[in-house]
Order: sequence, then structure tokens, then C-alpha cells
Amino acid sequence: MVPYDTTPFVRISIKSVVMTLVEAVALVFLVMFLFLQNLRATLIPTIAIPVVLLGTFGVMAAFGFTINTLTMFGIVLAIGLLVDDAIVVVENVERVMTEEGLSPKEATKKSMRQITGALVGIGLVLSAVFVPMAFFGGSTGVIYRQFSITIVAAMALSVLVAIVFTPALCATMLKPVEKGHGHDEGRVLGGFFRWFNRMFARNTQRYESAVGGILKRSVRYLAIYLAIVVVLGLLFVRMPTSFLPEEDQGILFNQIMLPAGATQERTLEVLKKVERHFLQDEKDTVRAVFTVAGFSFGGGGQNMGIAFVNLKHWDERKGPGMDVKSVAGRAMGAFSQIREAMVFAFVPPAVIELGTSSGFNVQLQDRSGLGHDALIAARNQFLGMASQDKRLVGVRPNGQDDTPEYQLEIDHAKAGALGVTVADINDTLSTAWGGTYVNDFIDRGRIKKVYLQADAGARMTPDDLGKWYVRNKAGEMVPFSAFTQAKWSFGSPRLERYNGQSSVELLGQAAPGLSSGEAMLAVEEIMAKLPPGIGYEWTGTSFEERRSGSQAPALYALSLLVVFLCLAALYESWSVPFAVMLVVPLGVLGALLAATGRGLSNDIYFQVGLLATIGLSSKNAILIVEFAKAQMEEEGKDLLTATMEAIRMRLRPILMTSLAFGLGVLPLVLATGAGSGSQNAIGTGVLGGTVVGTALGIFFVPLFYVMIKRIFKDKPHPDSSVSVAAPQEVKP
Repeated sequence: MVPYDTTPFVRISIKSVVMTLVEAVALVFLVMFLFLQNLRATLIPTIAIPVVLLGTFGVMAAFGFTINTLTMFGIVLAIGLLVDDAIVVVENVERVMTEEGLSPKEATKKSMRQITGALVGIGLVLSAVFVPMAFFGGSTGVIYRQFSITIVAAMALSVLVAIVFTPALCATMLKPVEKGHGHDEGRVLGGFFRWFNRMFARNTQRYESAVGGILKRSVRYLAIYLAIVVVLGLLFVRMPTSFLPEEDQGILFNQIMLPAGATQERTLEVLKKVERHFLQDEKDTVRAVFTVAGFSFGGGGQNMGIAFVNLKHWDERKGPGMDVKSVAGRAMGAFSQIREAMVFAFVPPAVIELGTSSGFNVQLQDRSGLGHDALIAARNQFLGMASQDKRLVGVRPNGQDDTPEYQLEIDHAKAGALGVTVADINDTLSTAWGGTYVNDFIDRGRIKKVYLQADAGARMTPDDLGKWYVRNKAGEMVPFSAFTQAKWSFGSPRLERYNGQSSVELLGQAAPGLSSGEAMLAVEEIMAKLPPGIGYEWTGTSFEERRSGSQAPALYALSLLVVFLCLAALYESWSVPFAVMLVVPLGVLGALLAATGRGLSNDIYFQVGLLATIGLSSKNAILIVEFAKAQMEEEGKDLLTATMEAIRMRLRPILMTSLAFGLGVLPLVLATGAGSGSQNAIGTGVLGGTVVGTALGIFFVPLFYVMIKRIFKDKPHPDSSVSVAAPQEVKP
């Protein structure tokens, strides 16, 4: 049995994500079958999934990526997105066959002429959203790149498959249907599908009537949109922040600190109490405990200790209060009764390489040369104020307290007058009290080292220093008492510096129900009350959290800018892209509402999910705008007629692709056990953004498009032979 082993968490996390991937594919298949109502048509987008995934894995290998939880999260997100292009192709081919009675081959040709532009636009937008992520630096950039390369590769391959492979499958696999008739899949499902189609057609008419009413009352609904944007801003500002969600990794750390000068026997007694708590009081959750005396994350010494706790398998800890955070909370309560030592139980961070505990990491610095005593006084002042702040728990110094030390002051003038050099004094002290390596010798075929050191009886007490002499230049022996004075004092057992300045490290966690970002704000408030000359620097996961928070606005701005430029190039217009971009806040609102309602924070995974939401919202808008634009330019319809025709034709694929994407991430939202923190964080925002963005977007996109086209009228072409009718109001 290995008390400290991180591999089970990694192995089970990967397995969990793979299961999520399988569940996502199954749910996407069911959604496609519900809307397409044709097994052959449903199989076509499904066949695209392994083709695109295989190519995506090839791109990942070319970039040197591995199959890890981050890349697998990207694959799960891509599942719902990569079938969208194939769904759009198949659905439009089916619609053309049903409405016009064309053969599968002719319907495919006409369909591809209609939607190729939309497919390219969707692929560009979804790729453009994630491309800027690949160029960020630091640990945050490493995480971003895992998602960026994976999703962009899947999107690019998805568009390629939808343009090249899917049409060929449609032309060969689909069966011809009579004009005005659809497919019936068996006696049982045929009745259900006919009922579903009647309900869908009825609700489509209601939807068209609702959009017509919105276009008549455009000013009122624009005011509602502005109110939504204001609410969005308030939610975003008030949303708590963090770096990564805490994970139940199946392990728990405990740090033991006794008063300076405590013996190892006392430390071992405290470690026994820690073991007794976990092995007896927590026997239902703990599998093994491994303790070490003389070492801790804060330094080494007889008064220091550490305990590694290995919890039972996640399948055995499904009950309430059996997660690692609850175990740590109960341990802190029990350890508060230990009077002879300070014992802290804490959960390891999501990325162990960035620290030893979750929560915050901060370095308290002496920036004005105030001295060690002033720095320690500031540290104690901070700890006192932190203990009174209800937003913080488990605040502690991650180091060793000042210990008694015997200070030897050498009078260099006297030593020089007696002919003793400083080098000889240092050599004598280091050899007698510490030991000096001399050489090697061979003993029975083995090489052994020779060290020179004083006998134990001559280096046990401060008075033993009077037994030692130093040879001067004349060869005479001079006692240490002739040129030294000794006294007892307190001092730090080690020199701690951060960025070249004296510092002490402080650790702590946020109170239950609060995020690490809120804890960091509390720390900053306390730091502002410390004496002048004392500063601080965030380190570890806290540094990365601050860095990711400062990078997020630039990430969003770059993504939106690249999306806008891609749309401007696609539509050859600076105005039409605004009709697509204005829908983005609606999806973001849904992501914020879902994450806030579940008590989640604005972390890296939420930011990735937010970008996915931006891409999906833009994709739905592109489907409507592209068809409305085509109706105006190719068929000469007026603005409102073209818009109403576009929403009627595109409602079904929009709902189908949005449902496919939403249900594709649903397993992430419902995940439990190992790795569920990350899955919940990324899935909740995406699902909320998908639902709200689609529900509001299908009503607001037509309004945005009509408004933009009325404000920025198209310039007539001199050689145009088609006269476009002026915009008219929709008749009730």
C-alpha cells in the first residue's frame, strides 16, 4: 500500500472523461435522430465524429501534446461543435428533398451552394474564438494551449469533412422522398415523429409571429437588450474569481509545527495523535497515513513534521461529508484541541507543481531594509488581523519560527594583533563543530570517506568553546576567549528571500462558501494596514490566478476582434458582422447565470467555456444572417421578407445543433467523483450559455440584422439587374 500516490487520480480522471465522451456521442446521436427522423441521415454526422477525432489526435501528436484531462476536455467540447457542420449539411439536404422533391444528388448540389458560405463562416468564427488562447504565456498559457490547439484542429477538420466528405455521404446514403413528404422510421416511431413535426410546425408559426411582433416594436426590445447587458456587467463584476477549481485528488496533507527548540520525542507524540484521528475517527474515509518527523513544507527541524493521508477510493466515498474538503475541515476542528503544537490539514492544489496547498500563497517582504525583527512583527500583526477576519481560515506562516542561537562575535582587531586570521578562525570552527571532509581510503575493497570533527564531549555546550585554540602566524596557540565574545539571541534558522528581498511566506484558505479570489481581496485589505516599508508579492497558484485574471480581458477582446475581422471578410461588410456580434452578450449572460447559481467561480475553465459560448452564439447568428443575406441578394426579396424566411428555414438546424452541443456537455455538468470539479466548472457555464444564448438569440438576431441593415443601407451596384424592394413592416 502506497500512502502517497497521485497516479490513481490521474488514471480515474482520464477514464471519467472518456466515459463522458462516450455519453456525449450517444446523446448527440439521439438529438440528431429526433430532428432528422431518418437513421441514414443520422448516421452521416455520426460517421464524421471518428473521422474528425482521428485527425485531431494526429494534430495533437504533431504539436507534442499528450492525452490528458485538458485535451480530453477539449475533445468533449469539440464533440458538440464538430457535428454541427455535418448536421447543417444533412438537414438542409433533407429540407431541399422534402420541399422540392429533388433526388439526393441534386438536392446535395443545391444545398451546398446555399450553405457553403455559412459553413466557412462558422468554422472561421469557432476557430478564431480559440486561436488567441494559444499565444498566452505562463502556466495559464500552457492550459489555454491544450484547449486551443485541440478545439481549433477539430473545428478546421469538421468544416473540411462537412464540405468534402458529408456531401458525398448524403448523395449516396440518403433515399429520395416525394415532394412534401418526409421519412417514416417504422410503425412505432413514425407516429411519434409525425406528432413531433406537427408540434414543431405549430411552434414555428408562433415563433415567426413573435419575431414579427419584435420587429414591429424594435425600440422596446432594444431597451430590453440594453438592460440585459447592464445585468451582465453587474454579474461579471460581482462573480468571485479563482485560478482552478479544487479537486478531490484522494490525498490530504498535514503540517505539524511545535515551538522552537521542541524535541523530536514531542513531535512524534503529536504525529501519533494525528495518526490516531485519521485511522480511528476517519476510518470510513481514510485508507492509510504516512508521517515524517523532522521535515515539513516549511523547513526541517526536530520540531517539524508532516503527514500524508491517502483516502479511500472515490466509489467508497459517495456519501455526504466524505469528500476531501470535508475530511480536512473535520481534521482542523480536531487538531485545534492539540495545545502543544500547531497542526494544519489542507487540500493539495489542483496543480501540485504550483504549490503545496490550495488557497492563497503570499510572500511578505521587507522592502525598506527595516530588519528581521520588523518583518517578524509585521508577520505577527498580519496573522492577528487574519485570525479576526471571517473570510479567512487556516492562515499560517510557511516557515520556521526564530530559534535560540549562540552568537559568536569576533573582534577582528584583537585577532589581528594576536596574529590570527579570520580564515583560520572559520576553519577551526567549521572543522570542530561541523566537520570537514579530508580524503578517501580503501577498507576491505570499499572506498570510505574520512571526516575530521571534534569529539562529541568537546562540542556539546557553549562552554566547550573555551577548549578550542587557533594557531597564529608564530605557531602559538591562541584561545577563542582571547578575541571573541558570546551571547544567546533569537534568529531565523534560515534566510528567506523573494525577488532579492527578505521575506516570509504566508499560506491560508478562504472560508467555506468563498472563493480564493475573495480570500485574496481580504489579504490585500489586511496588507494595506501593515507598517510602511512592508510589501507583499503573490506566489504559486495565487500569482497565476492574478495573472490569469489580468489576461482574461485581453483574451476576450482579442477573440472578439478576430471574430469580427473574419466576419467582415466573409460578408465583405463592416456593418453586417455587428448583427452577429451583438448576440454574444446573450450567451455570456447564460453562462454567468448558470455558474453563479451553482456557486462556481470565474476561473480558467469558466473562461474557456465562455469562449465556447461566444462561438456557439455567433454560429447560430451566422445561420440566420447568411440565409437572410442570400434571400435578399440572390432572390431579390425585401429585408423583412428575407429575414422571416431565414428564421423559418434555419430554426430547425439551430435548435438541433444547440441541443446537440448542450447535451454533449451535459455529462460534464453532472459529473461526480475524481476530476468532477474541473468537469463541472467547464460544463456548467457552457450549458447555461447554450440554453440562454439560443433561447434569446433566435429572437434577437433577426432584430439585430434588420436594425443594422436599416442603419447601414447597402450601396446599389451600377450593373445590378435586380431591384431590391424597400423594407416593409410585417403585416399581422
